[in-house]
Amino acid sequence: MKFTWHNDAQEPMKVKTLLTQHGVTRSLLKKVKFHGGAILVDHQPVLAIHMLTGGETVTMVTPPEIGNDHLGVSTLPINVVYEDRDYLVVNKPAGVASVPAHALPDTTLANRVKGYYRQQGYANEVVHITTRLDRDTSGIVLFAKHHFAHSIIDHQLKAHSMRKIYLAVVAGRIDADHGWLDSPIGRAPDSFIKRMVTPTGKPSLTEYWVVKRLTNMTVVRVQLHSGRTHQIRVHFAAAGHPLVGDALYAGPADPLMTRQALHCMQLSFFDPFQERWLTNFAPLPADLANLIKTRQAANFERPF
Repeated sequence: MKFTWHNDAQEPMKVKTLLTQHGVTRSLLKKVKFHGGAILVDHQPVLAIHMLTGGETVTMVTPPEIGNDHLGVSTLPINVVYEDRDYLVVNKPAGVASVPAHALPDTTLANRVKGYYRQQGYANEVVHITTRLDRDTSGIVLFAKHHFAHSIIDHQLKAHSMRKIYLAVVAGRIDADHGWLDSPIGRAPDSFIKRMVTPTGKPSLTEYWVVKRLTNMTVVRVQLHSGRTHQIRVHFAAAGHPLVGDALYAGPADPLMTRQALHCMQLSFFDPFQERWLTNFAPLPADLANLIKTRQAANFERPF
């Protein structure tokens, strides 16, 4: 793949400095140098230490990406929310794991995306999953379609500049219309899967807004300001409001919800290739929408 920039700088700089300014990592530069890529200045091949003086056109040609034979191919369909040359946004249904794990069949979302790439005839079948959801959480999952796009998203995740919005239904009534949950989260000592609030955990910050108050339940819109495993589930459980249907964290059972009532409904990130913010939405799945409709109280608080 080719990526091209115009050097508008007034001061001399090395090519690698300009590439770094555009999000090219050191590991990607190594792949370009040693695995069949190229760097061109005004269509002529150069090294990364080549000096630019201003006004040049700089092109990076990335090497082919070899697929991972250990990732099986699934022909099960995916729900594509958005796609361009660089990114694929998928609405994951509940009950589908994001990536393969021990004892899981090759029907995870990653397997399905690889099958989709093959059906579309894409030259690159490498699956770069950049955001993940728990198996029983529905909603938006973002895939990068090449190494460079993946490194861009990794940087945004580390800088907490990506915006992920969830909708959850939690037990009990939350009186405050807006609040923060900022307790540290770490592994529970008696479980490989479960997490808990603990002083020795990693800093974790969750922001929420009440959308609607139901009978013995509250619908909340949630934004993560950190990315810990099970963060929303752990924080609300620790606050005395576990998610409806979340058996792992003692959430109340409801016949209308056979999983935790959690859905990733919005994802926003900056796309440097198009030089604009991309925002995608995933509509509420039928089970969550039905739960809210059926359990709603008479007083409507606020629209989604």
